[in-house]
This record gives sequence, structure tokens and C-alpha cells, in this order.
Amino acid sequence: MASNHYFTDNRNLPSWRKEHAFVFLGHTYTFVTDLGVFSKEGVDRGTEILLQTLEETDLDGDVLDLGCGYGVVGIVVKTCFPKCNVTASDINPRAVELASINAQKNGVTMRVLQSDGFEAIPETYDTILLNPPIRTGKSVIYPLFEEAYKHLKPKGRLRIVIRKQQGASSAKTKLESCFKNCEIIQKHKGYWILESIRLD
Repeated sequence: MASNHYFTDNRNLPSWRKEHAFVFLGHTYTFVTDLGVFSKEGVDRGTEILLQTLEETDLDGDVLDLGCGYGVVGIVVKTCFPKCNVTASDINPRAVELASINAQKNGVTMRVLQSDGFEAIPETYDTILLNPPIRTGKSVIYPLFEEAYKHLKPKGRLRIVIRKQQGASSAKTKLESCFKNCEIIQKHKGYWILESIRLD
């Protein structure tokens, strides 16, 4: 696996930080990005659609932004739902550093940590949000679904975004296997938002 992928430890890459703005629900966010992190030129469409589905969701309690990149989902969630306790995690130490910088830049308090999946995360959550690293393949992504189940509180939910052409249908089948349920929250321009709830 190449060392410059955004889902690896790529601290040896040169640094070339940029700032870009993102407007969501009338609020303007500023994010610092860098080489070697996902969607460094701006917030990707999938993440934006995932966030849009949260507008009418009453988020509360403990929320995990799994695979947080430079912190977009966690920061927007904490801004829109300030009573939530937000944790943001990523395997990529450069992304973790940027997420911390961006939280401070946007006036948000959230816990940010480096973790390979759930390796450094013993806690359970009310909501886990995930834009899965598709390039890693099912051998990496599907175990994240299985571990997410174990890291949800009863009635807790996992919500993901995935493109139809990148395996949304098979991801839905896998989530149904793990959770015994999976709802398509939204389909928009090739992106599917899927949600599974821990029922036990």
C-alpha cells in the first residue's frame, strides 16, 4: 500500500497547507487542508449529502465521526448540535492534527484522536457517522461496520454515505447482516445514505 494514501500514516509527505471555506445552513466554516488527506481541495459531495441528512435528525448524546479526515463532519455536528459530545478519529496522524486545528479555528470543542478503526476507541456511542475509505476495499470497510455495531449503545445508529457505483447495494446487504436492519435514508446523484440501528 502506497504511503501517500489518506488512510495511512503519511507524515513523511511534504506539507502544503491551504484554507478553504464551506457554507452549511448559513454558517461559514474555514478548514485547513494539506497534502495526503482526503478531499484536500474542499468538502466532498458525499460528506455534504451526509450532513444534509442530519438537518432533520435530533442528534444528541455521544457522537463519533469515524475516519474524520480534517474534521468536517465532527465540527459541523458540534456546531449544529452543541449539546452533543463529539469524538473525531482517523488513522492518519496528519488528518488528526488538522482536525484539531480546524476545531479550534471554528470555535468547536471536540475530542480528536488517532485510531486505526476502533483500535483506540473503547467507548460506545449514540451515533456513529462514517464516509468509508472506499479505496481500502471491503476487507477493511466491512469490519468497520461490524465493530461499529459493538461500539453503539442500545438504539444507537450508524449512518454512512457511499456511492452506488462503489458498492452501496452490497454495503446495505452487509449492514443488514450485522444489524438485522438497514434503511436507505436518501439517494442523491449516485450517493446513498444508509442507516442501521442497534436494536438489542
